[in-house]
Amino acid sequence: MSTLATTTVPAARRSPALRILLWVVLVIVILVAGVAACAYLIARSALPQLDGSLQVPGLSAAVTVTRDQHGVPTIAAANTEDLFFAQGYVTAQDRLWQMDIMRRAGAGELSEILGPDTINFDREQRILGLRAAAKKSLVLASAADQANFAAYARGVNAFIEQHLSRLPIEFRILKYRPQPWQPENSIVVANLMVKDLNYYYVPDILNHEKVLARLGPELTADLYVNRSWHDRPPTVMREDINEEDTQGDSDDDDDDDDSGMDNSVTQHRRPAPLWVQGQPEAVNGSNDWVVSGAHTVTGKPLLSNDMHLGHQMPNLWYEAHLKSGKLDVTGVTLPGMPYVIVGHNQRIAWGFTNVGPAVTDVYIENFNPQGSYQTPQGWVQPEHRAEVIHVKGQPDITVDVKVTRHGPIVTDIFPGETRPLALRWTLYDGLHMPFFDVDTAQNWEEFRRAFAQLDAPGQNVVYADVDGNIGYQATGRVPIRAAGDGSVPVSGADDAHEWTGFLPFDKLPRVYNPPSGIIATANGRITPDDSKLAISMEWEAPWRTARIYHVLESGRQFSPADMLALQNDVHSENDLFAAERFVYAVDHAAKPSARAKQAADLMRNWDGRMLASSAAPTLAVRSAEELMRLLLEPRLGSAPDDPKKREETLNWKTYHWEMRTVWLQNVMLHQPKRWLPERYPNYDELLAAAVEAAVNESHAGAASAPKDLASWHWGGFNPVEIDHPVLGKIPFVSRWAGPGVKEQSGSSYTVKAVGRHHGPSERFTANLDDLDQSTLNTVTGQAGNFLSPYYMDQWKAWYEGTTFTLPFTPKAVDAGKAHQLMLEPGSGRQQAKLLER
Repeated sequence: MSTLATTTVPAARRSPALRILLWVVLVIVILVAGVAACAYLIARSALPQLDGSLQVPGLSAAVTVTRDQHGVPTIAAANTEDLFFAQGYVTAQDRLWQMDIMRRAGAGELSEILGPDTINFDREQRILGLRAAAKKSLVLASAADQANFAAYARGVNAFIEQHLSRLPIEFRILKYRPQPWQPENSIVVANLMVKDLNYYYVPDILNHEKVLARLGPELTADLYVNRSWHDRPPTVMREDINEEDTQGDSDDDDDDDDSGMDNSVTQHRRPAPLWVQGQPEAVNGSNDWVVSGAHTVTGKPLLSNDMHLGHQMPNLWYEAHLKSGKLDVTGVTLPGMPYVIVGHNQRIAWGFTNVGPAVTDVYIENFNPQGSYQTPQGWVQPEHRAEVIHVKGQPDITVDVKVTRHGPIVTDIFPGETRPLALRWTLYDGLHMPFFDVDTAQNWEEFRRAFAQLDAPGQNVVYADVDGNIGYQATGRVPIRAAGDGSVPVSGADDAHEWTGFLPFDKLPRVYNPPSGIIATANGRITPDDSKLAISMEWEAPWRTARIYHVLESGRQFSPADMLALQNDVHSENDLFAAERFVYAVDHAAKPSARAKQAADLMRNWDGRMLASSAAPTLAVRSAEELMRLLLEPRLGSAPDDPKKREETLNWKTYHWEMRTVWLQNVMLHQPKRWLPERYPNYDELLAAAVEAAVNESHAGAASAPKDLASWHWGGFNPVEIDHPVLGKIPFVSRWAGPGVKEQSGSSYTVKAVGRHHGPSERFTANLDDLDQSTLNTVTGQAGNFLSPYYMDQWKAWYEGTTFTLPFTPKAVDAGKAHQLMLEPGSGRQQAKLLER
C-alpha cells in the first residue's frame, strides 16, 4: 500500500540574542511603567485639599477659600493677619516649589540643589546681593508691612509643616526639602523681579562704552538714538494724530540723503541681533491702556493690561481675590509675596508697564596696591561681604564681594572685563512695598499717594474708577546726577557724576481725565519733547505704542472683546516698512538672484501681519537682521561662533539697544553716506544684498530651513517654547509637564509681543461698568502640580487669544464656585508647636 510522504516543520527557535533583547525590552517597559506609576502616585499625593475643612495652626479665626472653575481662590478672612496668613498657605498649596525655586534664584542658592551648572548664576546673584538688599528693605518696611510679610511666611510654613511627607514631586526628584519661609524671602522674590526689569541696562552701559571707543561720537550717537517722532508720551495729546514730531528724528540730515530713492514711506523698526541660532532676539514689552466712557459701549471706562515677561512653568502670576474688612481686591499676585500686584478693587483698577528708568550707574573705581579705593576724601578700605555658595556634590565656594561707597564690585560678572567696576543701584537703598495701600485705594488721590511710595521697579500705571475717571502716573525712584545720564561708565574717584537726589514724585509724568479720553503706554518714551526730566537713557522703540493709539483713536466705541482683540493684534508697521524697502531695492538692484526676486515677490503684497502661516514676516525680519550685520560688521567686526568669545570681544553683535530698530529705520529712510559700506555703490544694492544673504541656502541659519521660500512660515522661526525645568526633562512625563514648542503669530514689535521664551504673562481688562464682567487669564494655569486640572487649563485660551471672566461680587463668586475649603484654627497644642518653630 502506498503512503503519502509527509514533511514535519520543526518549531522555530528564537536565538539567544533575540531572547535577551526581548527580556531587556520587557525590563525597560516595566521600569518605565514603574517610574511613571511612582511619579503619578507621588504627584497625586501632593495635590492640595480644595473642599471641606482643614485645621491650620496659626489662624485666629476661620478663613473661607472659594475656588472657581479655574482654581482661582477668593480668600475671605475676619482680619488682615489671617488673610495674609491664608494667602501664604493657599499659594503654597498650588505653588510651593515655584516659590522655593524663585527664592533660591534670587538669593543665589540654586547650586545647592542643582549642582555645578548654576554656579556662575549663583555667583552673579551673590555679587549683586539681592538677599542683602532684601534684608535692608525689610528693616525699612513699615510695621504694618512687616506684620503682613510675617503672617504670609507663617502661612507658608504651616503648609510646609503639614505636608513634609507629601511635598510636590520636584522636591522628591531633586532630593531636598524646603527651608522655612522667612519674611525677607518675599522681598528676595520681589528683588528678582526688579532685576528682571532694571538690570538689563547694565550690559548696555558697558557695550555703549566699547562702541563709542571704536566708532567715535557721531556714529555712536546714531546707534544710541533715544527718541522718534513716532513716540507717543501719554501726557501729550496730539490735535492731529498724523502730526510728526520733528524733534524726535535724530537723523534728519538732508546733506546725507542723497540716494534719490523714494523716501515717502514712513519709518518704523526691527531689532539688532534678530536671529540667534535661527531665532529672532527676544525683546520683552508690556502694554497698558485705558479709555474713558466716551469711547466705550457701556459709557464707563475700560482698562487693559498685558505684562510681557519671560515664560516659566508654572506661569509667573497666581490669581487671587483677597477680602477682609475694607480690603476687597482681585487680580494677579506674585508667588512668595502678599498682596495683589495688578487688578481692581471695589472702586479702582490699575495696570503696569515698565518705565525703564536709569537707576543703575557703573563707576570705575581706582584701587591702590594696599586694596583701598580712591574717594574725594582720600583712600578708603572697601567693605567685604563673604558669600558661601553650597554646591551639590562639591565643596563650598566662598565669594569675597567688595563693596565701595557706590556698591558692589561687579567686574567678575562680565567676561573679559578687568577694571574694578562698582554698581550703584536704587535697589541697594531699600525698597518700599506700597501694595496694601494700592489694594485699598478708593480714588485718584489715594492711588497716587500709594504709588508715591513705590521705589522700584518704576512703572507706568494706568488708572480707572467706577465714577468714570481715568488717569496715568509714572512711578519709581529716579536719581538726579551731577553730570551725565548713566549711559557709560564714569570715574568713581571723584564726585563729578554722583547722585545728588531723586526726581520728586510730583514731577514725574501724570495725567488725569485727558480731553482725548485715551491713555496708553508700551515701554516707550513718556517725557514730552521739551522735558528736562532725565528719566531713562534707553526707552523702548515706539512701534507698539503707536499701533495701540492708532486703533484706540479710530473713533470706534469699544467693548471688552475689542480690548482683547487689541491685546492679540499682530500687525507690525515696522516690518511692513522694512519689507517695502527690501522689495524696492531688489526691484532696482543690478543683478538680483532668482531667489531674491522670489523673496521680494512674497513680501510685495504683504499686509504687515506677523502670522504664523506667512513667509513674508520671516523674510522681512531675516533681511533686516542681515542688513544690520552688513552695516555693523565692517566697523565692529564679525561675531565669533563661540558665545563666550562673542561676549568677551567687540563685534557687531555687541551693539544692543532698545531703540536699535529706530536707528536701522533711520538708515533705511535717510540713507546717510556715513553708514553706506564701501563695497556697495548705493543703498539699493546694500538692501538687495541683505535679502540675498537672508535667503542664501549656504547661510548658517538656513541649513534647516525649507528650500522653498514660501514655506518659511513665521511660526516656525518664532515659536513659543514653555517647558517645566525639571519635569520637562523626564521622558513620558514631559509631554504633560508643559506646552512644549508651538508655532505662534506675533513678534517682539507687535502689540501681541511674543518670542520663543517671552510673551504676555497675563491679559487683563477691567470693566468699570460691571466689575463681574472684567476678564483675566494667565498663560497656563493656577496649579503647579501637573496632575491638577488647573495646571494647563488656561493654555488654550492664552494660545488662541480668548479669556475668562473674573467673578468679583459675592453673588458672582458664589455662582462660579467649584470648590470651597474652610481653614480653621488648629488646636492649642498645634498652635504652640508652630510658634516654637
